[in-house]
Amino acid sequence: MGSEADLDADVKGLSILTDHPNLYGEFAKLGCVASLVSLLAHENTDIAIGAIEIINELTDEDVEAEQEQWNLLVDAMLEVDLLSLLYDNVSRLDEANESDRAGLYHILGVIENLSSRTAVAESLGKDTLFVPWLLKRIQHKEPLVSQNKQYSAEILAILLQSSAANRSRFVETDGIDILLQLLSPYRKRDPAKGTEEEEYVENLFDSVTCCLDDSNGKTKFLEAEGIELCLIMLREGKMSKPRALRLLDHALGGPEGGTCCQTLVEAAGLKAVFSIFMKKVSITHRPWTEPASLILAKHDNQTTEHLLGILSSLLRSLPANSAGRIRLLAKFVEKDYEKIARTMKIRRDYASKVAAVDQDIQQEKSRLSAAEREDRADEWLSRRMDAGLYSLQTADVVIAWLVAEDEGAKARVKGLLGERDESLAVVRATLQGRIDPYMAYG
Repeated sequence: MGSEADLDADVKGLSILTDHPNLYGEFAKLGCVASLVSLLAHENTDIAIGAIEIINELTDEDVEAEQEQWNLLVDAMLEVDLLSLLYDNVSRLDEANESDRAGLYHILGVIENLSSRTAVAESLGKDTLFVPWLLKRIQHKEPLVSQNKQYSAEILAILLQSSAANRSRFVETDGIDILLQLLSPYRKRDPAKGTEEEEYVENLFDSVTCCLDDSNGKTKFLEAEGIELCLIMLREGKMSKPRALRLLDHALGGPEGGTCCQTLVEAAGLKAVFSIFMKKVSITHRPWTEPASLILAKHDNQTTEHLLGILSSLLRSLPANSAGRIRLLAKFVEKDYEKIARTMKIRRDYASKVAAVDQDIQQEKSRLSAAEREDRADEWLSRRMDAGLYSLQTADVVIAWLVAEDEGAKARVKGLLGERDESLAVVRATLQGRIDPYMAYG
């Protein structure tokens, strides 16, 4: 290879390997992988970028490589310090230059490809400065959110979702506070549909959400006034509203969610949550001279799941006889227990869907041996979950708490169940199934 032009052409020629992944092992054994990766340290950034682009192509999920073949290639790359060399190039590339901008995009592509292996994702968070760099990159002010800014937010979300250790380190650096600041402008304003900005915002929400299942993440979320921001989004947002619900569901959930629950009540959050829960829409009658009437809105499955999750967390975590718990119970009792009636309506809808799936499963079970039933158990549980089993169970958790705490609520629930010749036994059965989700497949 006498000149840099020849070298660049030879590097580009390696893309043919994507059609022959069966040669990955031999490519590594001959030392070619080490030579390719070493080019990332070339003083000519164009050569380095060309090598990065080829590495991105070779490791892309679209290449029809067997897992073993992909592993041989990636292991050889990691052995010659690929991750550090990638970061070194991030530090020297200038996005004002179009070629460097494309190079950075390819670096992010390589990181995405390698992060499919959890150990590599953890190493990227622990042994390199990629996460701090990504956090800094997504804060760059741009007239329009660029492809690289959006991709950086996506990679950050992937690294956080892939590793608890990455999340822990990220939370300790006050990353949640920065993400909430970046989300704050969208409390009232929606990004344009189908744009890089819309994906960017989605990825910011994903990053915050995955950090909230950890107790320290909840603490940092509280300190950054995340509850208050979410409540503004519930009241005034559009695109941000369902995503704020998801944040609240994760923040309030789990054994460590009690403080978040109390903060939501103190911030007048019950009104915002129940306003969505009891949202009504106008329908017009025929003839058109008749006045329109209001009916309860039908939420999508995810919105319903998060609303029920928030309510069940509040009932579980707010201390007995506390002001917050009394205010919560009063919400369910007011207006002739209309919110309990709403919960029961949701329960009926999901119970019908799950029952239909259960009927199909029972027919399938009747034709199978015990061993075959055991093999199908996971598939059957997945089908029941798709039908809404989790939301049914969560609705029954809410109902069970209310029945236990208020005699009027208990009477209302029993009356509504009685309309279909049911009793509290159906609620008990659902909750038992929550404890042992495989009990139905014996």
